[in-house]
Amino acid sequence: MSKGLMNGLCWFLALEFAWGAVTKYWPGDTVFSSAYSVKSVEWGYPAWMRFVVGALEGAAAVLLVIPDRRTRFPGATTLMVVLTGAVTTHLVHHDPAVESWAAPTHLVVMGLLAPAHWPADWRGLLRARAASTA
Repeated sequence: MSKGLMNGLCWFLALEFAWGAVTKYWPGDTVFSSAYSVKSVEWGYPAWMRFVVGALEGAAAVLLVIPDRRTRFPGATTLMVVLTGAVTTHLVHHDPAVESWAAPTHLVVMGLLAPAHWPADWRGLLRARAASTA
Protein backbone atom coordinates (compact mmCIF):
# COMPACT_ATOMS: atom_id res chain seq x y z
CA MET A 1 0.00 0.00 0.00
CA SER A 2 1.37 3.41 -0.90
CA LYS A 3 2.42 5.80 1.84
CA GLY A 4 -0.20 8.37 0.83
CA LEU A 5 -2.99 5.82 0.92
CA MET A 6 -1.84 4.54 4.32
CA ASN A 7 -1.73 8.11 5.67
CA GLY A 8 -5.22 8.75 4.32
CA LEU A 9 -6.55 5.56 5.92
CA CYS A 10 -4.96 6.44 9.26
CA TRP A 11 -6.39 9.96 9.17
CA PHE A 12 -9.86 8.64 8.27
CA LEU A 13 -9.78 6.11 11.11
CA ALA A 14 -8.42 8.72 13.51
CA LEU A 15 -11.31 11.06 12.68
CA GLU A 16 -13.80 8.23 13.20
CA PHE A 17 -12.37 7.36 16.60
CA ALA A 18 -12.01 11.00 17.62
CA TRP A 19 -15.72 11.41 16.89
CA GLY A 20 -16.35 8.21 18.88
CA ALA A 21 -14.39 9.67 21.79
CA VAL A 22 -16.47 12.84 21.70
CA THR A 23 -19.70 10.83 21.77
CA LYS A 24 -18.54 9.02 24.92
CA TYR A 25 -18.35 12.39 26.70
CA TRP A 26 -21.58 13.73 25.16
CA PRO A 27 -24.25 13.92 27.88
CA GLY A 28 -27.28 13.08 25.75
CA ASP A 29 -28.23 11.04 22.72
CA THR A 30 -25.75 10.99 19.87
CA VAL A 31 -26.39 11.16 16.15
CA PHE A 32 -26.24 7.38 15.81
CA SER A 33 -27.53 6.01 19.13
CA SER A 34 -28.72 6.70 22.63
CA ALA A 35 -26.47 8.25 25.26
CA TYR A 36 -23.42 6.22 26.24
CA SER A 37 -24.11 7.00 29.91
CA VAL A 38 -27.31 4.98 29.53
CA LYS A 39 -25.84 2.31 27.27
CA SER A 40 -22.89 1.69 29.60
CA VAL A 41 -25.22 1.00 32.52
CA GLU A 42 -27.46 -1.21 30.35
CA TRP A 43 -24.40 -3.25 29.40
CA GLY A 44 -23.47 -3.65 33.07
CA TYR A 45 -20.59 -1.20 33.22
CA PRO A 46 -20.39 1.80 35.55
CA ALA A 47 -21.44 5.05 33.89
CA TRP A 48 -17.92 6.49 34.27
CA MET A 49 -16.45 3.69 32.14
CA ARG A 50 -17.48 5.61 29.02
CA PHE A 51 -14.93 8.29 29.95
CA VAL A 52 -12.14 5.70 30.12
CA VAL A 53 -13.12 4.28 26.73
CA GLY A 54 -13.44 7.78 25.28
CA ALA A 55 -9.99 8.76 26.59
CA LEU A 56 -8.44 5.62 25.10
CA GLU A 57 -10.14 6.23 21.74
CA GLY A 58 -9.07 9.88 21.72
CA ALA A 59 -5.46 9.12 22.62
CA ALA A 60 -5.29 6.36 20.01
CA ALA A 61 -6.74 8.71 17.38
CA VAL A 62 -3.97 11.22 18.09
CA LEU A 63 -1.35 8.47 17.82
CA LEU A 64 -2.76 7.36 14.45
CA VAL A 65 -2.33 10.77 12.83
CA ILE A 66 1.38 11.00 13.67
CA PRO A 67 3.13 9.44 10.64
CA ASP A 68 5.57 7.26 12.54
CA ARG A 69 5.51 3.52 13.20
CA ARG A 70 6.41 4.15 16.85
CA THR A 71 3.14 6.02 17.37
CA ARG A 72 0.77 4.35 14.92
CA PHE A 73 1.49 0.85 16.22
CA PRO A 74 0.50 1.63 19.85
CA GLY A 75 -2.50 3.60 18.59
CA ALA A 76 -3.73 0.66 16.53
CA THR A 77 -3.08 -1.88 19.29
CA THR A 78 -4.88 0.30 21.86
CA LEU A 79 -7.87 0.40 19.56
CA MET A 80 -7.67 -3.37 19.13
CA VAL A 81 -8.03 -3.76 22.90
CA VAL A 82 -10.94 -1.32 23.05
CA LEU A 83 -12.64 -2.93 20.05
CA THR A 84 -12.20 -6.42 21.48
CA GLY A 85 -14.12 -5.21 24.52
CA ALA A 86 -16.78 -3.65 22.29
CA VAL A 87 -17.22 -6.81 20.21
CA THR A 88 -17.41 -8.94 23.35
CA THR A 89 -19.99 -6.60 24.87
CA HIS A 90 -22.16 -6.71 21.75
CA LEU A 91 -21.95 -10.51 21.60
CA VAL A 92 -22.71 -11.05 25.28
CA HIS A 93 -25.72 -8.73 25.15
CA HIS A 94 -27.00 -10.11 21.83
CA ASP A 95 -27.16 -6.67 20.27
CA PRO A 96 -28.65 -6.67 16.77
CA ALA A 97 -26.14 -6.74 13.91
CA VAL A 98 -27.40 -3.39 12.61
CA GLU A 99 -26.20 -1.78 15.87
CA SER A 100 -22.96 -3.70 16.29
CA TRP A 101 -21.40 -4.19 12.84
CA ALA A 102 -18.90 -1.34 13.24
CA ALA A 103 -16.93 -2.80 16.14
CA PRO A 104 -15.94 -6.10 14.47
CA THR A 105 -15.28 -4.35 11.16
CA HIS A 106 -12.94 -1.85 12.82
CA LEU A 107 -11.32 -4.66 14.81
CA VAL A 108 -10.39 -6.43 11.57
CA VAL A 109 -9.06 -3.19 10.08
CA MET A 110 -6.95 -2.49 13.18
CA GLY A 111 -5.77 -6.10 13.12
CA LEU A 112 -4.34 -5.39 9.67
CA LEU A 113 -3.13 -1.89 10.44
CA ALA A 114 -1.16 -2.76 13.60
CA PRO A 115 1.24 -5.25 11.98
CA ALA A 116 1.68 -2.89 9.03
CA HIS A 117 3.09 -0.36 11.51
CA TRP A 118 5.17 -2.75 13.58
CA PRO A 119 8.04 -0.60 14.86
CA ALA A 120 10.83 -2.96 13.87
CA ASP A 121 11.20 -3.62 10.19
CA TRP A 122 10.50 -7.34 10.45
CA ARG A 123 10.76 -7.78 6.69
CA GLY A 124 14.49 -7.06 6.94
CA LEU A 125 14.79 -9.58 9.76
CA LEU A 126 13.17 -12.26 7.62
CA ARG A 127 15.48 -11.49 4.67
CA ALA A 128 18.57 -11.59 6.89
CA ARG A 129 17.52 -14.94 8.37
CA ALA A 130 16.83 -16.42 4.93
CA ALA A 131 20.23 -15.21 3.66
CA SER A 132 22.08 -16.67 6.65
CA THR A 133 20.47 -20.11 6.27
CA ALA A 134 21.29 -20.23 2.55
